[in-house]
Amino acid sequence: MTPISITIPSYNGEKYIAQTIESIQSQNMNTEILVVDDISTDKTVEIARSMGCKVIINTKHKGQVAGKNTGIKEAKGKYWLTIDQDDILAPGALQVLYDEIEKSPENKIIMAKLKDFCSPDTPEQVSFVKPEPFWGILTGTALFKKEIFDIIGPFREDIITGDVIDLTTRLNKAGIEIKKLDYISCLRRIHNANYGRTNQKDEYKDYAKLLRQRLLK
Repeated sequence: MTPISITIPSYNGEKYIAQTIESIQSQNMNTEILVVDDISTDKTVEIARSMGCKVIINTKHKGQVAGKNTGIKEAKGKYWLTIDQDDILAPGALQVLYDEIEKSPENKIIMAKLKDFCSPDTPEQVSFVKPEPFWGILTGTALFKKEIFDIIGPFREDIITGDVIDLTTRLNKAGIEIKKLDYISCLRRIHNANYGRTNQKDEYKDYAKLLRQRLLK
């Protein structure tokens, strides 16, 4: 069995996806890379295939969250991680996450920190870079035992962002803890079209929806 399956949800990511894939392949770990493409109109699929990734192309636009769920269904590994098409795994990060999750059978999810960097081609975006590393975003930071999705179910596709809040709520109900590492496993690229920047309105709506649902329970 492939130890680590890595899902990259993609859409018109030709500009940076090769760097993302390279950062995974340079980890010297046994990995399966699944690129779930949301009908890109650029060379994203061509690049991913040329680099040896398994590519799954949606038949209609489904969004990033649905891409994660497809990646989970198709994954052959015992462990699962997702990373955005424009982010970069830190050197040696997979080994650190793998070693930590293997320390105890009680470890189900290991979450490391994310560190922002300003993409060299968009220096004007530097003001959006968070100065300190932080927890709380899944891209390139969270290594899951894939079996937990059999317990808590897939990611909710009716929310565009806020997936970590919903995930944490369901994990708490199932009595599953996230073990946090004070370690930077992923570099998040800040540029003029990255996902978090372009979906802020949806993010606020999703957070409000999740908060209301919590209060009603």
